[in-house]
Amino acid sequence: MSLQPASAHQDAAVRSDLSGDFRRVRALTEQLCKPLVIEDYMLQTRIETSPPKWHLAHVSWFYETFLLRPFLPGYRVFHPRFDYLFNSYYEQTGSGFWPRPERGLLSRPTVAEVYDYRHHVDDAMLRLLADCPSADWVSVVHRLHIGLHHEQQHQELLVTDIKGNFAYSPLRPAYRDDLPHAPPTDPDPLQWVGFEGGLVEIGALGPGFSYDNEGPRHRTFLAPYALADRPVTNGEFRQFIDDGGYRDPALWLSDGWATVRKEGWQSPLYWEEIDGDWQIMTLGGMRPLNPAEPVCHVSYYEADAFATWAGKRLPTEAEWEHAAEGALVKGNFVGEGYLHPRPAERSASDQAGGLMQLFGDVWEWTASAYLPYPGYQAAAGALGEYNGKFMCNQMVLRGGSCASSQDHLRASYRNFFYPQERWQFKGFRLAETTP
Repeated sequence: MSLQPASAHQDAAVRSDLSGDFRRVRALTEQLCKPLVIEDYMLQTRIETSPPKWHLAHVSWFYETFLLRPFLPGYRVFHPRFDYLFNSYYEQTGSGFWPRPERGLLSRPTVAEVYDYRHHVDDAMLRLLADCPSADWVSVVHRLHIGLHHEQQHQELLVTDIKGNFAYSPLRPAYRDDLPHAPPTDPDPLQWVGFEGGLVEIGALGPGFSYDNEGPRHRTFLAPYALADRPVTNGEFRQFIDDGGYRDPALWLSDGWATVRKEGWQSPLYWEEIDGDWQIMTLGGMRPLNPAEPVCHVSYYEADAFATWAGKRLPTEAEWEHAAEGALVKGNFVGEGYLHPRPAERSASDQAGGLMQLFGDVWEWTASAYLPYPGYQAAAGALGEYNGKFMCNQMVLRGGSCASSQDHLRASYRNFFYPQERWQFKGFRLAETTP
């Protein structure tokens, strides 16, 4: 979509389309909260996560801070202290922020007040999109796109944080009892897809939206390599467990082994061995482990240890992106309504020469540290804090998950997490260097 309409007719159409996109994204956030009861909204069971009430307010704070305050004349802030309570990590806004580990300790504002805040921001945003003068239009549209993709990121965080909160309860309650799921089956044998490598280009390309960390597009050299045609499954990871994978320090990076010992890991997050059988906590409650589903909720350390055990390795992010470039962004996303990884379907694959599940189901750990691309420069001001200041001590993941929105993803998208973190829908596929 053009940022600058060429005529009055196009101007009205563009503004209408953007208003529709805004309403659609905002509606999904609230739809994801509909199964919650009031007690669920302020729960925070680990310091990496946030209560649903905070997510609802924070994404509204983003629009208020970066769009409404600077661009809507006469805008009235909903509450002067919300700037402090619902800022996440932006130092340059001048407001400071409430400590992340203590977001679940605030009973006020109430959930009703947070929804009032959202609707106050919604009304103001729609006025801005309708009345924004042409002099501000490009800046407003650019920031709106960031805001919409930012809210989609928080929709995924909302889903995974709710799952973590529900799994914390010994009752193992279901977020939704009506979620569909595949019956347990055995996975198809893993196959390999080869790539010649050579001098390739990676990074965002084209007029569509991308984050600043996806560029600049640049050349990099790849040796010939092959990727597994699908992510590693629960059944395959169970073999790693049964073979003593969590007890063998030779398989683990030093920090990984230290984490295994400190945390007492014996399986992926949300796995439970009950009467000799593995079960897994899902957003639909406890279910028998399906061997054919992609393994998920594993750390980078676990993914790397499995790859070592299997005699393979994890792909680099450049290998992953080169393989995925030009593939259709299709798969199991939040809109499909499973909210859980699905088994691969080889008969339905038409991606990248036979690669399955490149997008959706599980984020895929890569062997690449999250670092700036050559020539990268963070944007000026507080929005420059969105990605750039986290380029240290984290690892890159690619592809999206069953909690991601389909239109939020692309081959160049770079997600990043600390290597010990597991609560997101994270899995991996294997790679190998070929002659």
